[in-house]
Amino acid sequence: MQLLMNRILFIGLFLFVFSMCVPPKDGSDMDFAKEKARLDSLRDVRCPRLMSSAAEYYRNRDWKQTIRIYSEITDLSCDEWNAVYAPPEEIYQYYSFAYTQIGRFDSAEYVLVDGLQKIPQNVQLRKQLAYAYKRQGKVDKEIIEYERLVDIAPNDISILNDLAKIYKDQGNYDDQIIVLRKILKVDDTNDVAQSELAIAYENSGKNPLEVYEKRYSDNLDNISYGLDYSDRLVKADRAGEAMDILKRIISKEPTSKLAYQKLGKVSWEADDLEEAASAYESLFKIDPRDGRVAITISDIYIDIEDYGKALRWADKAINLIDNSGNGFGQKGKVLYKAWESLKNNPLTVDDRIVAKLAHDNFIKANEMNYRGFNRLKYLKDNAKDLLYGKAQWFMAEDKVKRSGVIRTTTASYDWVTDNLSPEKNWKK
Repeated sequence: MQLLMNRILFIGLFLFVFSMCVPPKDGSDMDFAKEKARLDSLRDVRCPRLMSSAAEYYRNRDWKQTIRIYSEITDLSCDEWNAVYAPPEEIYQYYSFAYTQIGRFDSAEYVLVDGLQKIPQNVQLRKQLAYAYKRQGKVDKEIIEYERLVDIAPNDISILNDLAKIYKDQGNYDDQIIVLRKILKVDDTNDVAQSELAIAYENSGKNPLEVYEKRYSDNLDNISYGLDYSDRLVKADRAGEAMDILKRIISKEPTSKLAYQKLGKVSWEADDLEEAASAYESLFKIDPRDGRVAITISDIYIDIEDYGKALRWADKAINLIDNSGNGFGQKGKVLYKAWESLKNNPLTVDDRIVAKLAHDNFIKANEMNYRGFNRLKYLKDNAKDLLYGKAQWFMAEDKVKRSGVIRTTTASYDWVTDNLSPEKNWKK
C-alpha cells in the first residue's frame, strides 16, 4: 500500500514539473517579437553610425579601429538589418583586409570563413581567403579555395592563371597542364598559357612537340613560335622538317638573322653543306660587318673542300676582325686543311709553299693572342721536311729568283692567291 502511494506521488510531481518547464506558446512568440523589435530599434540607430565610422577609419588606414568597429557591426548583424546600407560583401572584405594589413592572417581567415557562410558564391572573399591561407603556408587549403573559385567562375582567366601557378610552384605539373588547357579552351590565343603549357609538358617528362606545333600553327605570323618549334623538331631528330619551318619563317621575315643562323646550323649538322653555306651567306648580307659569320662560312667551304671560297671568306674575316688574330688563324686553317688533303708523297714544291703560307698565317695569328685551331708547332718542328725554305729557293728557276715572287703553279693549288717572298737568310 505504501509502495502504491509513493508511485502516485512521484507521477504527480513529474507532471507538475513538466508543466512548469513548457512556457505558454503565446508568451514565447510575444517575447521573441519584443526582442526583435528592440534589436531592430538598436540597429536603426547603431548600424548607420558604425558603417560610417568603419568607412572613415578604413580611409585613414587606422586598421585597429577599423577592426574594432567591424567587430561591432558583425556582432549586431547589421548586414541582416539592411543589406543595402550594410552590404555583407563589403563588411567581410574590409574587415578581413584590415587584419591582413597588420599581419593577422589567421584572424582574417576566421572573418572570411564566417562571411562565406552567408555569401558562399562571393568571388572576392574567396580570393582573400586563398591569400590568407597562402600567407599562413596552408597550401592545400589555398588550392581548395582556388578550385572552388574555378567552379564559381570557370571562365575567369586570372583565377585559372593563379591556380596554374600554384600547381607549378608545387611541382604538380599534371594538374597544371589540366588548368592550362582550360585556359586555352577559354582563350586559344593566350600566348602565356601556350608557353607555360609547353614548359609544363617538359617538366612532367612528356613530349611537348605537339604543344609547340599547335602554338605555331595557330600563330603562323609569330616568328618566335616558329623558331621554338624548329628547335623542338631538331631535338626530335627531325632536321628536315625544322629546315622547312625555318624557310617558311624566312619567307615571311627575310631579315630575320636568327632564322638564317638556325637554318645554317641545322643544315650543317644535317650535312646539307650547300644549304648551310647559302643560309650563312644570306645572313652575312644582312650584317656584312660580322667577321664571325665569315669564319663560319669559311669552315663550311673547308668541309665542302672548296678551298678557294674558304680562303676568300677567311680574307674577309681578316678585314673585319684584323685585331683579334681570328682572321689570320682561319686563313692558316684553310691552307693547312687544303695542304693535308692535297699534298703529295713526296711533297712537291707547291705543297711546301702552301705549308709555308699556313705557317706564316699562324705566326701572325699567334702574335695577336689567337686561341683557335693552330698547327704552328707541328709545322715549326718539321720545317725542313715540310716547308718551302732555303733549299727550295736555292733550287728555284732563275726567273723565279729574278722576280722574287714564289707562287703555286699546279692545278691543285690554282685557288691560292698569296705568294711567298724569299727570306733574307735564304740568299746567303
